[in-house]
Amino acid sequence: MANHGEQLLSRILDDGETLLARQYDLKESDFATETEREVYTFIESYGQRYGGKAPDYRTVVEKFPDFYYREGVVDDFGYLAKEVKSQAAKRQVVEMFAGVPDSSGKPTKQTVEQVINEFDGISAIETLISELESIKIRTSVRNSVGTDIKKDAVKIKEEYLRRQRGESFRIYDSLFAFINRTVGGYVSSNLYVTYGKSGRGKSAITLAESINLAMQGANVLIWAMEMGWYELMVRIFTYYSRMIGEVAEATINGVNMDIGFDSADLRRGELSEDFEEKFFEFLAKINELLPGNINVRGVDDDDFDDRSLKALESDIIATEADIVVVDPFYYLDYERNTSKTTGGDAANTSKKLRRLAGKTHTVIFAITQADEEDEQKEDDGSRELKIPQRKDVKKTKQLLEDAYLLIGVDTDYKQGRGLIGLNKGRDGGEGEEAEIIYLPQFGIIEELSIKDAELFDAIEGF
Repeated sequence: MANHGEQLLSRILDDGETLLARQYDLKESDFATETEREVYTFIESYGQRYGGKAPDYRTVVEKFPDFYYREGVVDDFGYLAKEVKSQAAKRQVVEMFAGVPDSSGKPTKQTVEQVINEFDGISAIETLISELESIKIRTSVRNSVGTDIKKDAVKIKEEYLRRQRGESFRIYDSLFAFINRTVGGYVSSNLYVTYGKSGRGKSAITLAESINLAMQGANVLIWAMEMGWYELMVRIFTYYSRMIGEVAEATINGVNMDIGFDSADLRRGELSEDFEEKFFEFLAKINELLPGNINVRGVDDDDFDDRSLKALESDIIATEADIVVVDPFYYLDYERNTSKTTGGDAANTSKKLRRLAGKTHTVIFAITQADEEDEQKEDDGSRELKIPQRKDVKKTKQLLEDAYLLIGVDTDYKQGRGLIGLNKGRDGGEGEEAEIIYLPQFGIIEELSIKDAELFDAIEGF
């Protein structure tokens, strides 16, 4: 049987440089014997110190007398790398089943049998799948880097046609006209960050936006990590019933308005007899009313213990989500702080959440807080509304860097109004803002237009 490890190392020495070894992402663990691993480590260290050059084969043979140098290897480098990694994958799978022994012959990690005996069925399967996936990633051969403008014309054309058909990515219209006008809505594979001070409506506005996207046919997944599932459903049915005008009209300060189910009555289970009947009818026909779907993970769900990005990805796949809401970002199980810097765990999580949006081709909304500051009062004693600034993004500034669009929010339900502003946009829009009507108890969250001025004057101070 050919020793592809020795052949590959000899080929590197003959080539005189280590560039291809890095291109094919070779690792010490890919090689079968201790001698091969030591030789590869020496070659890599030499290359890093001397500008990518490989040592002379005589230096290696003298330093590692057990290494069998094979002169004149002409097999393709890619072929040899693939064979070495293929054998490494097989070895690692065997080791996974047997447990890897230490120098004394005792296993250093659990065998498959131990995993099956220790965990319940689903957890055992997930553990084994995770280990196999890790082996696959470690031993995969990277055949090319990126997209070659000269060689990949067919790939580029196919992607263009997929986008033309709406298969590769999608643009969704925002609930708020100024966002559509300034940045063109929401584009899949991107991270959008909504932020505001505590209790200022950032969750409510993002939820209303999510319902709007479900009305466009999107599947929405909401990770509500500080709100129970029924509380969130109350908000959903209050907003959605108002959006489609299925419930009733009410006169608010002399103005007739469509309203949704009263959130307080729905929350307490105290709808009037007529509204209760309408609510049950609404539930019965929700399947035909809503083109998309909404799946909610609430803080009180018994099986909602794992809040890692890996678990989020699993839920995205299971629900076939197009839109994801992470509320709030800082309640995620943070990724490990590999940078060893203050706040590095949150920053690392933000970066990986951005990558997850691209990997899953989803629109992800991450909700976070803005720093608190002293409030200003109007002449009538009401609180002055103010969009938080970019610098006010709390918990991790990395969210500011990773956001495709940064959406600042400030509302006051007592005044029945609010502000939404764009503080960063990769496609422009920075500095744009709009006033909104904000009466969440009636399911009313919408942008204020010129024709709404009379309505706004009527509800102001409600």
